[in-house]
Order: sequence, then structure tokens, then C-alpha cells
Amino acid sequence: MMKTKTKLSLAILAALTLILAGCDIPPQDARTSDQKQAAQQETILQEGTAQTGMPAIKNFRERKLMKDILEMRDQNGLVTYTYLFGENSAKVCFFGNTVGYGLPYSTQYTNPQKIAEKNTFQSGSYAILPQADPNGLFSPQAAEGTWILMKDPKGTETKPVYIEPRILTTPFKLEGADPCYPGGPH
Repeated sequence: MMKTKTKLSLAILAALTLILAGCDIPPQDARTSDQKQAAQQETILQEGTAQTGMPAIKNFRERKLMKDILEMRDQNGLVTYTYLFGENSAKVCFFGNTVGYGLPYSTQYTNPQKIAEKNTFQSGSYAILPQADPNGLFSPQAAEGTWILMKDPKGTETKPVYIEPRILTTPFKLEGADPCYPGGPH
């Protein structure tokens, strides 16, 4: 019985050795400076977590506010009013009636990244690659522009409008804001 346990232990030890030998863990002195810094940062964060713990959040007020905001933004027929900031950013001017809130130009409909096998000869080695949007284009990670659905001032339809200035969109009209352009919507 003892020989069977010894053989089983040796077999398990050999299997673990083979499994670990296949891992891409560089020796301590062969690690890059980034890997060394990441390990040091992890050590510091573990110590910080051990000393401070997690915040004693009980009411989840901000999470509830975020849920309320998301639900309010999702309402059908949400009428909004979009304003542009003036040259000195101290005053806004009325740009037009809009539907919903502006979407930053860099917002993507699909996940902007995909995981792809980096090297087919070495299993377990993957790369993160950009992924195209459904229109076949690759959106930038950041952009200054914003898409809004704006009501045509001379009709009833709403149309997508792309603007680059910073905007303010509200669910109510702001008093005293002048139109952004002469003859514009009032």
C-alpha cells in the first residue's frame, strides 16, 4: 500500500512539474522592469488593502443615483434642449430642441476590442486587437465631437447632427439663453 501511495505521489509531482514547466513565468532576474514594477505595486496594494479594508458603504446612494439617471435617459419621447458654450464659456446659447442626450463620437455599439491568438505555435499566448464597429469602421478611443438627434427647426423630423463644440443638454429650457445663430430656433 505504501508503494502505491509513493508511486501516486510521484506521478502527481511529475504531472505538476510538467504543467508548471509549460507556463510562461520568467525567472526572477529575467523579468522586465514593467513586470517587476507590477509585482511591487501588487505588494503595496495588498498592504494598503490589509490596513484600510473596503469603505463601509451602506446606502449605495451613488449607485442608486446612477440607476435613476440611466432609467430616466431611457424614457421614450425624452425631449431635451441643447446649448453651446460661448467663446468665454461663461454663457451658453440655445442650439436647438433635441431628443435624448448627446453621444460622444467615440461611443461604440460593439466591444472595441477582441481577443485573438497571438502565436499559433505557442498556445495560451493571446493579443488584444481592435474590432470594427458594425459599419466596418474603427472608432477612435477618444474624440471631441458629439452626435445629437436634433429637431429640424423648420419641420417635425429629428435628424442626426454632429457637433464638435462642447455642449450642455438639459431636459428643460434654460431662461435667458440667446439663439446661437441669427434666425435660429427660439
